[in-house]
Amino acid sequence: MTAFGFLSVAPVIEGSMSGEVAKAVAAIEEHDVGYETTPMGTIIEAEDAAALFEAAADAHAAVDADRVETFLKIDDKRAVEHAAGEKVESVAEELGHDPKRDAEE
Repeated sequence: MTAFGFLSVAPVIEGSMSGEVAKAVAAIEEHDVGYETTPMGTIIEAEDAAALFEAAADAHAAVDADRVETFLKIDDKRAVEHAAGEKVESVAEELGHDPKRDAEE
């Protein structure tokens, strides 16, 4: 099995959230999951949805704020095992190029 998650953990605070987001990412690192942090959230890859829930719960708990908003979207591929990178490669193949463009272009 392979499960992918998109996790966004955000403290409701004024000013920069980067310190608190870093705490959430550090909590994810304590789990046996792959991850990639993006400007809008973190993509997590795990063996199953339970592992995603555990990592997300710890990331949420790691943020030190009076109010924390957490969003977790899960894609639970139960019949086929794929890596997250393979999903992106499939889109690139269909496009005929890397599905990424810098804002300056």
